[in-house]
Amino acid sequence: MASKAPTIRALTRYLLRPPVPLHARCQRRQYSAAAPGARLNGSVEYDTVPILNHTSKSALSNPELPAETRNGQTKRINLYTAVNEALRHALQTDERVLVFGEDIQFGGVFRCTMNLAADFGTERVFNTPLCEQGLVGFAVGAAAEGMRPVAEVQFADYVFPSFDQIHNEVAKYRYRSGSTGVNCGGLVIRMPAGSVGHGALYHTQSPEALFTHTPGLRVVIPRSPTQAKGLLLSAIRCNDPVIFMEPKILYRAAVEQVPVDAYHLPLDKAEVLKTGKDVTIISYGTPLYTCSAAIAAAEKDFGCSVELIDLRTIYPWDRETILNSVKKTGRAIVVHESMMNAGVGAEVAATIQEKAFLKLEAPVKRVAGWATHTGLMFEQFIIPDVTRVYDAIKQTIDY
Repeated sequence: MASKAPTIRALTRYLLRPPVPLHARCQRRQYSAAAPGARLNGSVEYDTVPILNHTSKSALSNPELPAETRNGQTKRINLYTAVNEALRHALQTDERVLVFGEDIQFGGVFRCTMNLAADFGTERVFNTPLCEQGLVGFAVGAAAEGMRPVAEVQFADYVFPSFDQIHNEVAKYRYRSGSTGVNCGGLVIRMPAGSVGHGALYHTQSPEALFTHTPGLRVVIPRSPTQAKGLLLSAIRCNDPVIFMEPKILYRAAVEQVPVDAYHLPLDKAEVLKTGKDVTIISYGTPLYTCSAAIAAAEKDFGCSVELIDLRTIYPWDRETILNSVKKTGRAIVVHESMMNAGVGAEVAATIQEKAFLKLEAPVKRVAGWATHTGLMFEQFIIPDVTRVYDAIKQTIDY
């Protein structure tokens, strides 16, 4: 029988009880459908995970890359370096590009803007006051005057003071301007988002669903250095305002071979990372690595074949790719870190139910963060882990 998600009261009792040794917990209750003694929730082996390009050959075989890039060279870099390279190329090739935000002049908290101010001057790369509403408001004005501003909010957790500017100004500017042609397209708002293992209340949030409820925005979340570089360059070139959310745990953890040349990846297309015929898993950002580990274990244990899709742009998202996959497999699971209620998974699940209902062999399943704030010690219990995704695969194929 499928296990039910714990109530807030039950979860609170579990989280706040005195700690007991791991072996005692395992003897008392099994939290997973995995075989006894299985170790599903180990650390991610980023050096071998199949969704990263560990060789130049695999990096350059991406059909989305232009021909000249596929014939070029690669280098092994992490995600924050890929972001830095994208910003550097944009600054070099388009004098309209400005890069600014809180403490970005010395590189920012995660060093994504390191050395840019020294190389391009503080007229184009500069600090702003610690005022999110102010820096986004400035970005709106700069974009409306024809610039291509890239504004950094230091953490996604602190974007909320600027939500009025984003929702009521950034997203509506083109619509309210009518036929005048005035808009703030070309504006990119970057922010580190998601869990990091020790983020607690104010450094671990995933507020992407709030922006997907705002028409006029694009919301993009890259999973890897290659994706971050190509998607960010496309976002800067795009004539729509873009919310660009970078999974902070991947800044240094995700390392792969990345094309040296500049390139642009599509902002309107999901990517099938692994083909399969029994179950479709849809995710984005950091949870894709969790899904990849769960798929490897499930395929070995259950003999199933799982398709894995990265949404990449979660608004407006690529319905065609998702529906084609689900119509083929007949089963779907959506995984994300943010809480389940009104999350991205709710929209994906509703669309699948509406457009592919007669092809479904099981209900669409969601694996998401629990509906609670993130305490410092308990982050690992709140966000989806390998065991929960593994269980979801088993329950879906056994339905």
